[in-house]
Amino acid sequence: MQQVADELAIRNLLARVAQLADWGTVEECEACYAEDAVWSMPASPVVGLPASELHGREAIVAGIRDRRAAGIQGPGARNRHLLTSVFVDFDADDQATAHSAFLFVDETVSPPVLKSSGRYVDVLRRIGGEWKLAARQVILVG
Repeated sequence: MQQVADELAIRNLLARVAQLADWGTVEECEACYAEDAVWSMPASPVVGLPASELHGREAIVAGIRDRRAAGIQGPGARNRHLLTSVFVDFDADDQATAHSAFLFVDETVSPPVLKSSGRYVDVLRRIGGEWKLAARQVILVG
């Protein structure tokens, strides 16, 4: 039963990360990441982002602030992160790897327009009784 509860907590964390990217505060986003988290993303010319590999929660939060300042994400940006097809595989009692598909859509037009899509490969760790995102690799399609 513990693994079922842990998987639900992980799925909720991943959904929370996606929703907070669009509507939450920077502080709420920050709380989802491990102190030593790593964020890896290839260049996304359609969205206007260079490739990046960010090490540590502070660097990841700085990246969130930069994307918000550029109007790419966050409250008022009208872009949405949609997460689907989540598969969670436990590596150990306190660590799991999740694979999911994402869609990044622009809601400024009707119907919404797909801006990018791909996969996330996430490593999650239980820290102090809570699951945190320890690493995210963004893999773009096309």
